Amino acid sequence: MSSRPDIELLAALALARIGETVQSSALADKLAAQFDRDTMIQAYWLPTIRAAIAINRGDGQKAVELLRVASEYELGEPMQSPSHGTMYPVYVRGEAYLRAGDGEQAATEFQKIIDHRGIVANFPLGALARLQLGRAYRLAGDVGKAREAYPAFLVTWLNADPDIPILKQAKAEYAKLK
Repeated sequence: MSSRPDIELLAALALARIGETVQSSALADKLAAQFDRDTMIQAYWLPTIRAAIAINRGDGQKAVELLRVASEYELGEPMQSPSHGTMYPVYVRGEAYLRAGDGEQAATEFQKIIDHRGIVANFPLGALARLQLGRAYRLAGDVGKAREAYPAFLVTWLNADPDIPILKQAKAEYAKLK
């Protein structure tokens, strides 16, 4: 594995997202010690990685708490790769609220991403935020808004491989709302 900080940050995040929490935590701890004076690593990336770990452990509330520090920087453009803003802390916070059962707060977070399309550019979280927004509205009991959010996602993925699991799942979820 590369020892470049940008690669290690994304590797730690990817490991956290797939449930490899021991490896992710170890890499995050290494980066925290190595870059103890780097504001974006300490206040943007590491809280996001640790929040993803908390979500995998079923603790959405802890994830929300970990991401508080990132709120000051989440609309910024981190200097590490990727070179544009990802709004990853916002996305992970939205997932944390979903995990905690708070559809309204989750919808607020995913809507931030949609409202700031220029920051996320063509980063995948921009498209996925539309799906998560539909899920958040469904969880909050607002079926009408959920019925609007799902098609916005599905149109974005109109030409995607139809066998992609998340696309199949989104189609099934949307069909249940009709």
